[in-house]
Amino acid sequence: MILQYRKPISRYGTQIIVAVVLSFLCVSYSFAAVKIAVVGKTKNDSFYEQSYRGCVQFAQQHRDIECIYDGADDYQDVRTQVLIVDDLVKKGIDGLLISTTDSKFLVEGALKAAKRQGIPVITFDSDLLSEHQSYRLAYVGTNNFDFGKALGEVAKKYRTNESQVFCIQSGHQTTPNLNERIDGVRHSLNSGARVPLDKGNTWKEYERCPFYTMGRREDALNQLLAMVRAANPPIFIAVAGFAQFNPRYIEMLRPYQDKIKNRQAVIISADTEQVQLNALRQGLATENVGQNPFQMGVMGAQLLYDVIINKKMPDKDSYFLDFHYCQQANTQTCTVNH
Repeated sequence: MILQYRKPISRYGTQIIVAVVLSFLCVSYSFAAVKIAVVGKTKNDSFYEQSYRGCVQFAQQHRDIECIYDGADDYQDVRTQVLIVDDLVKKGIDGLLISTTDSKFLVEGALKAAKRQGIPVITFDSDLLSEHQSYRLAYVGTNNFDFGKALGEVAKKYRTNESQVFCIQSGHQTTPNLNERIDGVRHSLNSGARVPLDKGNTWKEYERCPFYTMGRREDALNQLLAMVRAANPPIFIAVAGFAQFNPRYIEMLRPYQDKIKNRQAVIISADTEQVQLNALRQGLATENVGQNPFQMGVMGAQLLYDVIINKKMPDKDSYFLDFHYCQQANTQTCTVNH
């Protein structure tokens, strides 16, 4: 028998081999990470931050998922949203969860490129228009027309005369979900007609409304104050948070607290973020109707994960989530903010 002598591997050599193996495993893991981008209409918005946290919670249960958060910094800027998504596509994301500001502009500027690269897209909060929905796989969020109807039904509780005037406040004129909500409000207050109200209706739309804020919080607050200061304010219906997200909201509405308490001024708003509940608790708003942005993030991430990892397409075109009602008396229990 011939015995072969093999020189033992030195301790130093063993350390090198272990380091190389670990390095290889780390590199392999980094390449395996699935990057999901969560893009809201605006970035500095607690609503969209909650959606991102929903994605992060899902990612904590799936170690191969990484959530990225972005959006226009200060207001609903359609061009900035497109530039951000286009940049994310070029850098190489694996999935996109997005709230649409301008459907046509977003598709032309970024989603066509995403589709060419095979990047799956789920919309949340605000869907693409029907003619553009081939550029997304599904929508997760509120049924926005029904949500608008709910805001209108709340307004009916505070009607004070036969020919009640109301004013709708919105964001960007092209934003699909906000326009659906406007339709829903008008439907509720006009017995079913999805058209602007005319002078013959018992509910009359204030002549300068809808107000469009572009998501600018200072503009939104000034528009609201102009209505509240009127001798006979119209019922004010904001189809998103807008003015109530302004850090000066409580300070600026404080002088009108009695007017709001006595229903001489009625402020109804979409969304129930913590800053809004703080104002409502102090009697500086009348009622809020809220959504579930955190769950939008969880479900959106799940749908994208199933497509990317499990090769399973969404079972439905739209996944509608519930909404809830908050008044001054139940601000502690009406919802949970994450």
